Amino acid sequence: MIKRVLLKPDGRRLLLYAREAWAGEVTAPSPSREPLRPDGHLRWHPLRGEWIAYASHRQNRTFLPPAEYNPLAVTTDPARPTELPAGPWEVAVFENLFPALAPTDREPPSVGVPTRPGRGACEVVVFTQDATASLGSLPLARLELVADVWADRYLDLGARDDVEYVFEFENRGVEVGVTLSHPHGQIYAYPFVPPIPARELEHQAAFLAAEGRGLVEDVVAKEIEDGRRMIYRGDHVAAFVPVFARYSYEVWIAPRRAAPSIAALTGAERADFARALKTVLLKYDGLWRRPFPYIMSFHQAPTDGRAHPEAHFHVEFYPAYRMAGRLKYLAGSEMGAGVFTADTLPEDKARELQAVEVSLS
Repeated sequence: MIKRVLLKPDGRRLLLYAREAWAGEVTAPSPSREPLRPDGHLRWHPLRGEWIAYASHRQNRTFLPPAEYNPLAVTTDPARPTELPAGPWEVAVFENLFPALAPTDREPPSVGVPTRPGRGACEVVVFTQDATASLGSLPLARLELVADVWADRYLDLGARDDVEYVFEFENRGVEVGVTLSHPHGQIYAYPFVPPIPARELEHQAAFLAAEGRGLVEDVVAKEIEDGRRMIYRGDHVAAFVPVFARYSYEVWIAPRRAAPSIAALTGAERADFARALKTVLLKYDGLWRRPFPYIMSFHQAPTDGRAHPEAHFHVEFYPAYRMAGRLKYLAGSEMGAGVFTADTLPEDKARELQAVEVSLS
């Protein structure tokens, strides 16, 4: 993998990735030339016991622009620069122009609850120059490169003193709040371990201490043995609808062994991960014969400087699906009480996905 690091006129970093080196100079464009000055901060929620990020400047971010104003397209007119330059790069990463978290020394306001600066990082990962593509439509070689980029960003961001958890994700579809249709993902590098991963890790650590093996490793092995909910079974990686799925069509992708992060996967495991990822995404789109909206979230070891033998890297998909002509939203029980009410059985939804024929060529 080839990586070029450039600096935008406003001080933000741009990273360009490709499988092969290319000649020639590349200049990093930017829609803004003013230095980035985000005003975000964190406030402590005393009842939930968690930090809340406040970033009012994000109200000004670009929202579903027409194609000619796509900020993730390659710059063709120097008078109207986008975020990305022309050139033979394949995957690009840049610091978000409207970050919820950023390297900042701004003091938070005094508001009656504990506060702290909104330190950390927010990056945008552009999967392709083709605005009409999707992550699942990309060839396997590109998905392997994307996986390598995710691994690079995990290591790079995780090495920072102000980052304790690297959260890589993709929101796809206006149904889940996407503001740019160009295929891309995001990375939030938090200065703390977020509540959901923290709770997962707590249960994983307890299981490891009691049983001597990993909890996710145990889940993967049992799903493979059962077979009813399997979506992809590779030599190194499995994809399945978990027996305890909260969402219809929820799918997990996980290596068979307990690798703590995507960066810890071997080359063969990362290639198998790419095949599993493409299989799941093609089945999603094939099931509905149209783009399938989802949230894809990475769960991996914190980068807080402590050992996490309990951590087992896996990816979780939360689809926004239609039932009886309506979208399934999180409602009172889910949002207010944290208790999910599943409208369907995992086995039924797994059978629907299994029936979708896909080609990875």
